[in-house]
Amino acid sequence: MPATRPLRILVVDDDPAMVGAITALVGTEGHQVITAYDGLTAVRRFREEGPDLVLLDLAMPGPDGFTVTGQMRAGGDVPILVVSGESTEEAKVRALEIGADDYLVKPFGRAELLARISALIRRADAAGGRGAAGGGLALGTLRLEPGRHEARVDDRTLSLTPTEYRLLEALVRAGGDLVPHHRLARAGWPAEADPDLLWLKPHLARLRSKIRAASGPDVVAVRGVGYRMAAEPAREDGPRRKTRAAGR
Repeated sequence: MPATRPLRILVVDDDPAMVGAITALVGTEGHQVITAYDGLTAVRRFREEGPDLVLLDLAMPGPDGFTVTGQMRAGGDVPILVVSGESTEEAKVRALEIGADDYLVKPFGRAELLARISALIRRADAAGGRGAAGGGLALGTLRLEPGRHEARVDDRTLSLTPTEYRLLEALVRAGGDLVPHHRLARAGWPAEADPDLLWLKPHLARLRSKIRAASGPDVVAVRGVGYRMAAEPAREDGPRRKTRAAGR
């Protein structure tokens, strides 16, 4: 069963053919792939891109897959699926003890890979404190249903374009943490290899206006860095009262 929402997947393997094969397999489900061919690049891209899932080989130049798994796990709770030709019990146990969530031995079939991805994401969504009951996402009075691309503030449904919804989902999944411009742009325009950061401002302005009209959480711009969601609605500034200094 495929995952219920498009994912940003970091694929790490020193074999370009394997990276290409995995990219083709997960691409059929609408997932976006980020690639790395060595351990150092894998850790850097993990920190910069904030993927939803990591598919990681063990044998690679630089830090090996065990070391990379430990570093990634120390940096967050993103699901890690080791995809390796090493089939020994010792390797599997070591990877799982270091922090991997699952282990898939090469060669593998498309159906098994997609099923494992789906299972990992379901578990991550269910366990995450930022999710809401029933598989949705919530932040304050705002609730998202990723499977249906629906957003509501309390009982009021927001009328969003697909791009606005993708941007909002990326912000809500961050749970109030800052989402850098480049990461947000990739979430909003997953089909673009290098989306223009200038596209963000007008789309987020419209999104912010729609959420504000429903008295939902505010979209906050952090100048020169990115955006984040505030848990509370934006406060409208009232008219300033002009006062005349009393002279003596």
